[in-house]
Parts: sequence; structure tokens; C-alpha cells
Amino acid sequence: MLDPNKYPVLSKVELPQDIRGLDIHQLKQLCADIREYLIDTISEIGGHFGGGLGTVELTVALHKVFSTPFDQIVWDTGHQAYPHKILTGRKDKLGTIRQLNGISGFLKRSESEYDTFGAGHASTSISAALGMAVARDMKKESRKIVAIIGDGAMTGGMAYEAMNNSGIIKSNLIVVLNDNNMAIGPNVWQISNYFTEMIAHPDYNKFKGQIWELTGKLDHFGDRLRKIAGRLEHGIKAVITPGILFEALGFRYFGPVNGHNVHQLIKIFEQVKDLKGPIIVHIHTQKGKGYKPAEGDEQRLHAATPFDKLTGEALKKSGSVPSYTSIFGNALVEIVKDYPEVIGITGAMGDGTGLDILQKAFPHNYFDVGIAEAHAVTFAAGLATQGIIPVVAVYSTFLQRAFDQIIHDVALQKLHVVFALDRAGLVGADGPTHHGAFDITYLRMIPGMVIMAPKDEAELRNLLFTAISYKNGPVAIRYPRGSALGVPLKEGFELIEIGKAELLSGGDDVALLALGSMVNYAMKASDKLKSEGISCDVINMRFAKPLDTAMLDYIADKHSKIITLEENTLVGGFGSGVLEYFAEKNYKNDVLRIGLPDHFVDHGTQAELHHLLGIDPDGIAEKVKLFHRSKSVNHNIEV
Repeated sequence: MLDPNKYPVLSKVELPQDIRGLDIHQLKQLCADIREYLIDTISEIGGHFGGGLGTVELTVALHKVFSTPFDQIVWDTGHQAYPHKILTGRKDKLGTIRQLNGISGFLKRSESEYDTFGAGHASTSISAALGMAVARDMKKESRKIVAIIGDGAMTGGMAYEAMNNSGIIKSNLIVVLNDNNMAIGPNVWQISNYFTEMIAHPDYNKFKGQIWELTGKLDHFGDRLRKIAGRLEHGIKAVITPGILFEALGFRYFGPVNGHNVHQLIKIFEQVKDLKGPIIVHIHTQKGKGYKPAEGDEQRLHAATPFDKLTGEALKKSGSVPSYTSIFGNALVEIVKDYPEVIGITGAMGDGTGLDILQKAFPHNYFDVGIAEAHAVTFAAGLATQGIIPVVAVYSTFLQRAFDQIIHDVALQKLHVVFALDRAGLVGADGPTHHGAFDITYLRMIPGMVIMAPKDEAELRNLLFTAISYKNGPVAIRYPRGSALGVPLKEGFELIEIGKAELLSGGDDVALLALGSMVNYAMKASDKLKSEGISCDVINMRFAKPLDTAMLDYIADKHSKIITLEENTLVGGFGSGVLEYFAEKNYKNDVLRIGLPDHFVDHGTQAELHHLLGIDPDGIAEKVKLFHRSKSVNHNIEV
């Protein structure tokens, strides 16, 4: 239970219906309570932070005006929806957010009836809301549908596809554009620059207010003036406001509105909620509003680890090892020094992918295309046709959004594009929307694609150099989230033969064919098994495609029992590739596949999830031990 002395209004609010009878003074106090509660909680446990602080008043106003959950609110991505969770029956669970068995950091339909659409990838809200609106019309229902989308998500083309379709269908739909001039990092939305310059211009709102006030007193003559003013207003709007863009797409535009004035927000939502056709309400907010450290550093506190509430500084861990992300970023800078034709491309994730390091060192070799992964890949393909070597640095889960472009624009033309897949495997607290569980599967099927996975940070550097040096088509290099292993790093780089595996330790009982992040686990499991009398060959496969068939032939001849290990779904993954090769060669070895299951894995720390799935060293050792002692019953076992 919340302390009523510290949170006088929020302590009495459980669900949106509890705020609908509050007066404006109580609503303002509620906003202050929510903001304080967010700061108190997230400073201790970490989580998405700045976006939620910026949407407090918006969230209160939405739930005040609209009859949720009958009326449906669709949030884009969910970073900004922590206040929504607090007001929809989950305030007492906020301290569990993004933790094992706790509530999700994103919207989740199975978690609450107020979460109408789940999303961890940006730019989806308008499309989903339009679908809901059309379904409502087909069912002859009266509910209101509201989509909230940030200006960062407006860098994604899907948002404009949805707006264009909305303008054609003309279903009743309200879109709230939450404009804070930020995505995760500084916004690269060109229209936001226009907004920033023009919205400060006083002429439009001054004109509209004065004319309407004057003409309201002039009876019939006033009506004629209003018609003239309406035409003039359209001309002024075209020149000095962003409304003309949205109205050209079929939306009626309202704004801009101060997104931190709860009274003004309630007033505008009351005015538009019964209007016909697609409506867009443009509000201005500040990411991190109400917390000085976040207002001064919106990017760092977009998502935070536990931090000192007074200073906003992260609580430091002693002896921390550099992350794979920073190892990649620094290695790319070293390569660009000698190879200026190499460039880095990010989709609004410069900081998250390590390309911010390249941006600082070589700004002309750095390109942020916004939340537009499909464009990023085809942009890279165009660069590659001209002899530039583009490195598309992207989270594994986000590259899924550009699948057609990888096949059609890159692989089909055998263009040399390097895909650096950060967050491959289980990512932890962000959960199923962000786990990099499928990249080996969806890339392995593409002709000519090379897929690499380093065992540690030293090999990451060398495989990145190898990928950039490779000239025969696209290359993907995948590596996990979080700290590297802490192995020594040498100066310079070494080329690694494409498709060449590495025997790390010898044994006579079973073979462990491990890929990427699982190599270290395989070595630890091998040590545990050795103490129980089971000796293992441990092979660092390095490549999911092409496979080292010479190594596979050697292992198949030596061992009757073979285990494959990968941090990717078992469906169509690395282990499947080994089985396909064995089937072609008519090998009869027993094969145990260890990897991610054929279902979506929930959130928790990486260590917790690895343990629950039995893919940590203890789990691997136990599975291998049972497999070694079992009789040969089939040739395709998956765990």
C-alpha cells in the first residue's frame, strides 16, 4: 500500500474510474504523486524512465476523459506507458517491473484489459488503432479509439502508411502525437525540426483567438468574417504550422497543446472525442519532466539501471567488464581509421549499438536513419553498389523488420553489407519483444548469407574485421547483450577463414558443438562433466553458415553422441543446420539440440532465464549427462 502522506491522491486511486470524479486541483496533485512514485521506484530497480515522466499529465487526461477500458487506448512501444500501468491496477506491482514473474515493461494484453495492444517495436500504434476502429464500425459499437505515438516513432514509414489508410477509410479515430523532440536519442525526424521552428511562432494562435473572439460578437456579419477567416486560417496553417501535412493525409489537426497542462489536455480531449473521422492532437511534452537529472540528460535516462535519486547518477558496479556493444563500437572506429570507405548505419539506436563512439570519432562515417530499419538496409544496399562498405548496427529483434530488404535488396544482388546484430539471444528484462531469438533462423535460409557468432570479445573484433574484409556478399555477426568475458585484447585484427571452426578441448565421450555465447557455457559444462567421468570435445563453431563440414565429418566419425548449443530458437537454427548436413551425408549419430524453445520466453535477468531454460552450464551438464547415459533411440532430440 502507498503511503497516503507521501502520495495523498495516488494512494486512493486503483483504477481509472477513481479519477473521473476528481477536480482539477486533485488531478494536479495526482500527477505530482505519479511522478514522485515513478522516481522513487525506478531509481531503485531501474527501467524505462524519461518517457513515462513526460506522459504523466497525458495519461491522467486520457483516463479522465475516455471511458477505459470500453474506450481503447493504444500506446506505441510502451516506454511511455508506466503511468498508464500505475493507473490501471498495477501501481503496487510497479516495483516488480521487468523482473522475473513481475509485470512487463511494455504493454501486454494478457496482463491487463487496459493494455489493448502489445508492442515493443515502434510505429505500430496507428495501424493497430485503425484496425480496432474498423472492427468497431463493423460491429456497430460506440467505443472511442485513441492511439498515442511519439515523434520518434514518426520516423518509421509504417506510421505514414497507417495515416494514409486512415484518411481513406475515414473511421473515427484519435491520434495523439506526443512530441518531445526525442526518440531514445535525439530525434532525426526532419518534420520535428519544422515543428520546433514553427510552433514557437505566435501568429497562428494569436490570429485565430482574436478573430474568433471578435466575430463571435458580430452576429451575421461575424459569420461572414468567420468564413473568410477560415480560408485565411488554412493559408496561415499551411505556412506556419505542421497541421497541413496531417490534413493532407486526411486528418483534422488540433494543436499544438501543452502536454503538461492537464486542464488544457482534458479540455481538448473533451472537444475532439465526439468528432467524426480521423483526428490528430499534437501535444508538446518534455522527456524526463519533473526530474532535473532526466530533464538535463534525456538520452541517458531513457532507460536506467538503478540510480541515485538525488543526483541521477547510476549506482556504479566495481570491476565491471566492457560490454560487447562498446567492444564493437571501438573496434569499428579502429577499422574506419584505416578503411575510410567503411560507414556505420543505425536506426535511432546510436547509443544502444555503440555507433555513438563512431559518431564522435568520425561523424561523416555515421548515419542515423531514424526508426526505419527497412530503409536502413536498402540505404546500405545503395551504398554498397558504389563501393562503400556499410555496417548496419541493429538489435537482432529490430532487424526482423527489414526481412524483405535483406533478401530482395541485399542478398539477391550479392551486395557486401555487414549486419552487426547486438542483443542476439536472450536480452533479459525487456522480454519477448526484444529477445534476439530468431536471427539465425531467418538469416540462415537466405542464399549467400554468412552468419558469424564470436565466442568472446577478442573474436568479436576479429570477426568484425573479417566481415568487413569479405567481398562476396552479405555477412551477419551476432553477439549478446551485456558484459563481455574479460579476455585480453590484442592490438590490430586477424582474418578468420570463413566457415572455419575451432577445437577448444579434446574428449572421447561426447562432442559439444557450440556457437557464440554458448561456447563459454559449453567449456564450463565440460569441466563439470569431466569431474563425473565424461570427457568432451568442445568445438567453437563460429559460423552458423557456412558450416565447417570438415569439422562435422571429423566429429561424426569420432562420436556417436553429439550435442549442438545455440542461443537461438531450435526451429531452423544452427542445430537444424547440423542435422540437415548429417541427413545429406546419411550419418546415424544421435544428436541432442540445446537452445531456445519454440515459444516466446518471458522477461527476467539473462542468468535467470538461462537457468530456467536449462541452457546455463549446470543445465547443459545435466542434459548432456542424461543424453550420454541414454540408449540411442532417435537422431533428433531437442531440449
